[in-house]
Amino acid sequence: MSKHDVQCLWEAGAQLGEGPLWVAEQNRLYFVDLKNRTLHALDTAAGERRSWAMPDYICWLIARRDGDGFMAGLRDGIARVWLEPALRIEYLHRPFPADSGLRMNDAKVDAAGRIWAGSMHNTDYAQAIGTLFRLDTDLSLHALERDYHICNGPAFSNDGATMYHTDSYEGRTYAYPLAADGTLGAPRVWRQFDGAVEGSPDGMTVDSEGCVWIAQWGGGRVCRYSADGELLETVRVPARNPASCTFGGADLKTLFITTAREDNTPEQLKEFPLTGALFAVRVDVAGVPAARFG
Repeated sequence: MSKHDVQCLWEAGAQLGEGPLWVAEQNRLYFVDLKNRTLHALDTAAGERRSWAMPDYICWLIARRDGDGFMAGLRDGIARVWLEPALRIEYLHRPFPADSGLRMNDAKVDAAGRIWAGSMHNTDYAQAIGTLFRLDTDLSLHALERDYHICNGPAFSNDGATMYHTDSYEGRTYAYPLAADGTLGAPRVWRQFDGAVEGSPDGMTVDSEGCVWIAQWGGGRVCRYSADGELLETVRVPARNPASCTFGGADLKTLFITTAREDNTPEQLKEFPLTGALFAVRVDVAGVPAARFG
């Protein structure tokens, strides 16, 4: 692939493609189709594909440091998941009732091995009832920030001192000071997006130079920003709703991008027939390996 030659790796038809995760030792890119309750995995060398039907929404997947299964966000909580030899799920926390209308949404791990995960209302995005949780390595769960509409991200600066986190409904990404013990300082608005021009900020990742890559829902692009929020680079994606992105490949210079069929009209799906696919593009800068829980 040449620079910005975006290629379709899998016409997955994802209703809501999210949570891309590169696991180097398996040479696999995992991603979820949240609302179709499916987890996918692509061996990028062999081209082999695997899919697992889940009992409920699967919102994200995170590798463990001990290599013994994964951590996962399901509709109503956080679970430990084993995929092979057979699917096994063990819930650790259910922070809200299953009939509350809430669901988990997005999550990442910081350098200390803690999971940061957000929740949101499943259908009424105007309701600011989402919470940002922190799951510590001792498996204790803490609610740290409330009143989010759509929790997305997060991502962490390479020195571990800043957490970027987005409320997609507001089109706003915040920067939080992050202490070594997991305490958050007062947030500042890192960047306010113009939805009509840029789309809405969604999933994100940070590269080895400390720049932030953000998938822009409705904008058909993934953009690279400096640590100060300055636009540096734009990757156009042949889908209206890029939902998330991560780095992978042997040199961590492949940017994987998930997309979603949700929130598209029939005319828009006809214009972008690959909507819902998994894409990849080669970039000049390497990413950093995804942190693992534990």
